[in-house]
Amino acid sequence: MTSPDAEIKDPIDADLASWRQGDCVVGEHWFVHRFSPAVPLTEAAKAAAVEGVDIAETPESGLVVLTQTCDIVRPSARRSFVEVAPLVEVDEQDLRMIERGHRPQYAFIPGVADQRLVADLDRVMTVEKAVVVGWKRVPGCESDEARRYLAQALARKRARFAFPDDFSPCMRRLQERLLDKHDRDSTEGQALRSLQEIRVQASPSWESNEINLLFLFILRQEAEEFDGTTWSELLGKWLALVEPGGRYQSIEGLVATLDDLTGRDYVESDVLDLDFVTTRPA
Repeated sequence: MTSPDAEIKDPIDADLASWRQGDCVVGEHWFVHRFSPAVPLTEAAKAAAVEGVDIAETPESGLVVLTQTCDIVRPSARRSFVEVAPLVEVDEQDLRMIERGHRPQYAFIPGVADQRLVADLDRVMTVEKAVVVGWKRVPGCESDEARRYLAQALARKRARFAFPDDFSPCMRRLQERLLDKHDRDSTEGQALRSLQEIRVQASPSWESNEINLLFLFILRQEAEEFDGTTWSELLGKWLALVEPGGRYQSIEGLVATLDDLTGRDYVESDVLDLDFVTTRPA
């Protein structure tokens, strides 16, 4: 005999069987967050505080499912919730940076990229699975590569290395250069867009009193040399912008593909994003 509870939940599980991590619902949907009425930080919170509540709702361009696929399709009796993040619209320049993984606050979702929508990973809420059943599913990632890239973006958001505060001053000029040149129609801009990631290794460790820095500019496999400019010349320009001082004694660098690196090179270095430098109020 089927229990009334099973009769309710089985259709939910059936409807969710096609949903995957990264799938979206597009159109006006509401994101909810709790705040302190004594210190409302956002405009939505300030407006809600006037009404004497501590829950704020904001209209968004859609929502994206962040929960892993294996948990989405598990019976809702055991896994009743999914995590979602709001979709926000960005300009073309930011979209390209997010696509290349340089803005860890956001995640690139191929299925809605034509609308310039990306996932805002700073804001996550939980909904019951029955809510998702009422949504019109928009596939977000339709290839293994896209699904793997989204998983990496979610992991990077939570697992980014916390660089020491005194790393910021020596890196500031390089950070400004990367931000300024990344999307320019120039040899340097093209070179920066050919990088898969930038990593830095501190030797002997980040806690040492004297540190030698090694920057790894990791190329995408399809990257090529540029007419009139070599990777060696570009590397020299970039490293010249890093200012040693304090604990940081020497600056070295290498342009390479993943095939050129050892596993030790990779795991003993830390990835730099375009917002890697700690920004503190003046």
